[in-house]
Amino acid sequence: MVPINWYIVLSAILFGLGVVGFVFKRNIITIFMSIELMLNAVNLAFVAFSRMHGELSGQLFVFFVIVVAAAEAAVGLAIVMLIARNRESLNVERVDLLKL
Repeated sequence: MVPINWYIVLSAILFGLGVVGFVFKRNIITIFMSIELMLNAVNLAFVAFSRMHGELSGQLFVFFVIVVAAAEAAVGLAIVMLIARNRESLNVERVDLLKL
């Protein structure tokens, strides 16, 4: 059996990679992928702790996180496609649709 420490370390590494991608990248698609990576890292930690304690509440919470992530991805990608069509760029610094 794999110790829980390995799952937590892997989850922390994945979350850290997601944060680095979110902070330093300027492409909207890369930022969305980084957010999804962070959500999956949290899901891994939830499942690991749920299994350690022998309860299903963590896995149920993971289900809800996956549902919210899917909705976020669908709406986010629709917005990205609209921005790419109107601005012809996916650079975050060039997206200023709300400015007058």
